[in-house]
Amino acid sequence: MHPSIHAQKTPDKAAIRMASTGETISYAELDARSNQFAQLLRANGIKPGDHIAIFLENHPRYFELAWGAQRAGVIYTAINYRLSVDETNYIVGNCEARMVISSARLAETAAGLRAADNPERIVEQWLMIDGVIDGWSSYEAALEAMPAERINDECAANDMLYSSGTTGRPKGVYSPPLSPEIDAPTVLSDLCQNTFGMDTETIYLSPAPLYHAAPLRYNLAVMRLGGTCIVMERFDEERYLQLIEQYQVTHSQLVPTMFVRMLKLAPEVRARYDVSSLRCAIHAAAPCPVSIKQQMIDWWGPILWEYYAGTEGNGVTLLDSHAWLSKPGSVGKAVSGVVKICDENGEELPVGQEGSVYFADGKVFVYHNDAEKTAGSRNAKGWTTLGDIGRLDEDGYLYLTDRKAFMIISGGVNIYPQETESLLVTHPKVMDAAVFGVPDPEFGEQVKAVVQPLDMADANPAFAAELVEWCREHIAHHKCPKSIDFSAALPREANGKLYKRGLRDQYWAGHANPII
Repeated sequence: MHPSIHAQKTPDKAAIRMASTGETISYAELDARSNQFAQLLRANGIKPGDHIAIFLENHPRYFELAWGAQRAGVIYTAINYRLSVDETNYIVGNCEARMVISSARLAETAAGLRAADNPERIVEQWLMIDGVIDGWSSYEAALEAMPAERINDECAANDMLYSSGTTGRPKGVYSPPLSPEIDAPTVLSDLCQNTFGMDTETIYLSPAPLYHAAPLRYNLAVMRLGGTCIVMERFDEERYLQLIEQYQVTHSQLVPTMFVRMLKLAPEVRARYDVSSLRCAIHAAAPCPVSIKQQMIDWWGPILWEYYAGTEGNGVTLLDSHAWLSKPGSVGKAVSGVVKICDENGEELPVGQEGSVYFADGKVFVYHNDAEKTAGSRNAKGWTTLGDIGRLDEDGYLYLTDRKAFMIISGGVNIYPQETESLLVTHPKVMDAAVFGVPDPEFGEQVKAVVQPLDMADANPAFAAELVEWCREHIAHHKCPKSIDFSAALPREANGKLYKRGLRDQYWAGHANPII
């Protein structure tokens, strides 16, 4: 249950193949390079329990970094390469990374990151792949100087990925490994093997960015089981179908936006590609409209599996196509942890009633260096929540009816509006701002802002465009409003709490709830 085992049994087998270039990394190469990276970590004094940061696009060397850190007991943070310099700089400091690895493709952001000031940063080594810029050293040269033998103190570690809260800065989510042995099975590898039928013959197509929890962790699970991962550098709907046929793909994981894009292809384009090799298509990350999922089942057959979970990994619900057809709109029954629906006081509610979704007996996690946020995710019984709202039916199937604090899910990406609101109100011409999701036919939701200007004479299209561009200068573009409306006053109570439901509901009038 580890790539090192497959490197011994099938050394020449492809572990990773990049979709656009065809570049292939065998299990022997992956094992050797991950050993060298583990050696490099130790040579730089990085010990078990220390942290590093990976700031990369979908790159063929991504997984040697992850596996090298995993076998060295080093906690690794994969950072969204689309983030701004300020956002990246914060995470690098907050995660206490002692080493950062980036690439020449991200040179502009990497240069800004290296030059940025951050008293919390403790980075000692800045390494760049595919070239170097000022302040960065060659990753390839550093790796080449290392032996390919295993380090003598191997021990397992997990990732620590950042999942923004609804207020303030993003927080790192960490859950320790269940075993210190690097080849011990994980909950996910067991699920992939015993439920999704993954094994050494699996051909897994990965169309999403690797800094996200699901793409990163599912690829790693496939490699634990000895399969082959086909990694797309970016998603393209027709290319995705072509790759299924080309490589006889057996398994894949998607988000509903990808379903929408594929379904919008002309019928003759969809019919051009043979997808009959596909045995299992897993989806999550965003609510899937019932009609979209039904069309996918009609097209691909009952091979879709849906789950509900978070980066925190505190619990998982799951259902296959057959169960979904009898329970449309459900996200399944618990397969890890026990689902509890609770009221505002953390007390369990009867079947059918809506409340906060908690998991009992789930995996332990903490928010890095944030005891308050960690405590806030638990009730008095120790059950944990991601803040979502839902209900259970009489058979134990979970239905989600709302999402935490109006979190926006656009194309499978979680966007937390508080960060954008906090930015907007720092503009000199803005008094107040509310940000939320509004309907988008392709992405499910798009970011909308309603702004209260200091002077209503500024409430015009030119100022709206100015604010959008101003946001794009300060934060990642996917977090910025796609459009801005104006209001003379926002529904804020004396206690400072902003009530956005009334605002949001105006834009959703006449639209079906995307969850059902």
